[in-house]
Amino acid sequence: MTTLAPPPTPVQDGRHRAATPPVSRARRLFLGAPEDPRWARPAFWAILLLATALYAWNLSSITGNTFYDAAVYSGTKSWKAFFFGALDSGSFITVDKPPFALWVMGLSARAFGYGTWQLMLPMVAVGVGSVGLLYRLVKRDFGVVAGTIAALVLTLTPITVAINRDTNPDPILVFLMLLGAAALLKAVRTGKLMPLVWSAVAIGFAFNTKMMQAYVVLPAFFVVYLWATNLSLGRRVRNLAVGTVALVVSSAWWMVIVDLIPASSRPYIGGSTDNTVWDLVIGYNGFGRIFGASSSVGSAGNGASFGGSSGLYRMFNDIMGGQISWLIPFAAIALVGGLVLRGRAPRTDARRAALLLWGGWFVLHFLTFSLAEGTFHPYYVTAMAPGIAALAGAGGVMLYKAFRGGSAAAWGWVLPAAVAASTVWAVVLLQRVSGSGTVYTVAEVVAALGGALAVAGLLVGRFMKRQKLIGFAALAAIVALLAGPAAYSVSAATTASTNGTNPTAGPSTGGGMGGMGGGGGQRPSGTESGSAPSGTGSSASSGGQSMEQPPTGTGSTGTESGTGSSSSSSSSSSSSSEAQSGRTAGGMGGGEVSSAMITYLKKHQDGATWLVAVATDQTASSIILESGQPVISMGGWSGSDNAMTLAKLKSLVKSGKLHYIVVSSDGGQGTNTEIATWVKKHGTAVSAYSGLYRLDASDVS
Repeated sequence: MTTLAPPPTPVQDGRHRAATPPVSRARRLFLGAPEDPRWARPAFWAILLLATALYAWNLSSITGNTFYDAAVYSGTKSWKAFFFGALDSGSFITVDKPPFALWVMGLSARAFGYGTWQLMLPMVAVGVGSVGLLYRLVKRDFGVVAGTIAALVLTLTPITVAINRDTNPDPILVFLMLLGAAALLKAVRTGKLMPLVWSAVAIGFAFNTKMMQAYVVLPAFFVVYLWATNLSLGRRVRNLAVGTVALVVSSAWWMVIVDLIPASSRPYIGGSTDNTVWDLVIGYNGFGRIFGASSSVGSAGNGASFGGSSGLYRMFNDIMGGQISWLIPFAAIALVGGLVLRGRAPRTDARRAALLLWGGWFVLHFLTFSLAEGTFHPYYVTAMAPGIAALAGAGGVMLYKAFRGGSAAAWGWVLPAAVAASTVWAVVLLQRVSGSGTVYTVAEVVAALGGALAVAGLLVGRFMKRQKLIGFAALAAIVALLAGPAAYSVSAATTASTNGTNPTAGPSTGGGMGGMGGGGGQRPSGTESGSAPSGTGSSASSGGQSMEQPPTGTGSTGTESGTGSSSSSSSSSSSSSEAQSGRTAGGMGGGEVSSAMITYLKKHQDGATWLVAVATDQTASSIILESGQPVISMGGWSGSDNAMTLAKLKSLVKSGKLHYIVVSSDGGQGTNTEIATWVKKHGTAVSAYSGLYRLDASDVS
């Protein structure tokens, strides 16, 4: 009888080894794959711990973006406001972004109570998750060392640390885009359709986080799949068509639902010119960001006050350089070198496909952010960080192997040049902030000395064929190139307070404007009993801030009816002791809204749905967070939205849903002239507070 011999034992490193027993998923997760070096998994967990520490350190000092914070709070008070992403729980106007990030934070706040750590928990989680996901993606194609370097670079990217400590939607955007990249690479490797569909769905949810910014990576996704997938051209095209349908559906479902709902039954779409989400997509959050002619914000060059003038040098200027550019020279050289080294590989080569993906990710974001003439904040570029980090890890390891092995002719010598270029640039960046603190001086010394030793060690090791020296030189290069980003990142994590609207890392370079409205108001002191799921109790702690139930207005049981001129007279005769005093909650067009004014408004709310109407989102969000009451923003973020009309104002006043409005003497930012004129003519000025008027049903003819 013929018998089959067992297969030979696999040969590894020239020696026979016993077959490795199966390893459970849990063991692989915590201890790593059996074939990985012993240092690999401890290093991975150390990086995740470092990321968690940087993103979550001293959470009580984080103010977040009050604009989004107010919308999240409103969503905990009203499911309607939650679905639409309304700024106020009365659902008068939405924020100028789709609501997916608000939903994530809102569910956390509904589950655990509203407060600092409850809003920051999902942000820290997705930030750390992005680091872990990038490690896995790079490791799969380029090995443990490349994955470890990529994860460390992403962790220490200064602007990424700053934005992961904020309530802007960008951390969620980046995580969803990385999920899309992971599914795409799986689709390329396997040729299966469903991973491609899931990739499209992930980008669709990213679209519902920051709209068109999520689509920046799509050209790279399409090219990589069409080029590298091991299927016939016809099947590749067919699969891409199916994926495109999935992308459209997952992107447009919320937009279509909202635009189909009658305008009278939903909030005004903040940032739009015609009260539709579609206009928001193609205008304010679309071509307006690129060409500078947005629907609500300025014109060409408007973003210069935040991130510097548009142009290819923008990523390297005084504002942006320290936030993102540290490893751009190295990443660019590594991308070109890596593609050359894979030049003769088959069309379906997985490493080249990955290089094309990460290179496209980096280049597309670089060009988009550099050349955009519309509103541009520095923290947008955190979306570029995964591409830079992946190229630094993957491309760096490829260049290192080529250099150490003496292969690929001239490209074997590119590694020292890449290290030298990025070292010089790091020193230039640190020279810009010399004198800003000891940590930056130390970083400059480490970068200069470590970079010089690294380049010298690489060259000497190559000539003398000392492999250990080359290895130590490579480690020195990593330390040198990450010294500057580490200094900036530590600064971002330990700064006592940050600008929640326009967060940045490191010392101020005297460049950009602080974001409008950031950090203007405190979080509301709690949620009303029974208005949210359990976990929002009145004694919940929030990062050191009291979470007791907020004081409530007189509401429908108020002693002043608010339906006649008598209450107006009572309002106007308020004693001077209630005049503006204390911390300002927000400013609007010549008048400031103080804590004293808010107390007065709550006392005389008289059952109105909205506490007051003001010109802009910045002012409204601050009042919402301090008072815990709905506030109308008549003009959206910049004050130029047409959310409030005179007819709508009269209707609200006549129905008793609004009694107070703040206008300025000259119309002010965002104050409709027609509305201001009518309010001053028919309303009763509250003399104790500049620009505040009382209106009742009897004032509407």
